[in-house]
Amino acid sequence: MEFIQANIMWVALAVISGSLLLWQLVSGSLGGASVSPMQATLLLNREDAIVIDVREPAEWSAGHIANARHIVLSQLEKRLAEIEKFKSRSVIVYCASGNRSATACGVLRKAGFEKVFNLAGGISAWNEASLPVTTK
Repeated sequence: MEFIQANIMWVALAVISGSLLLWQLVSGSLGGASVSPMQATLLLNREDAIVIDVREPAEWSAGHIANARHIVLSQLEKRLAEIEKFKSRSVIVYCASGNRSATACGVLRKAGFEKVFNLAGGISAWNEASLPVTTK
């Protein structure tokens, strides 16, 4: 007990960092597998994957992956019926950086989607890989 009192800052730091690591582990497993932009293009080309953009309308308008379906994260559960027929296909979900899409992947998994992938780094990583986007 004396050790903890004498080193309260170090103990607090260890507890906080451990909690953050645990949170990362849990949120990653709920969200499903992550794929890089290159792996995503392979899924698109080889498996005819479905792409879902969960960003806000202004972000969508600035540019998105061609043929992506736009379903804002806050509307995803309400609009599951629109994509229900794709439960057995590969689904790639993305947002700006990968955080919102991880949440969306968890929603899709709970709804019974079999192959759900989070685009690691989101549209930012897609752009950094010099892959095409459209505003149409």
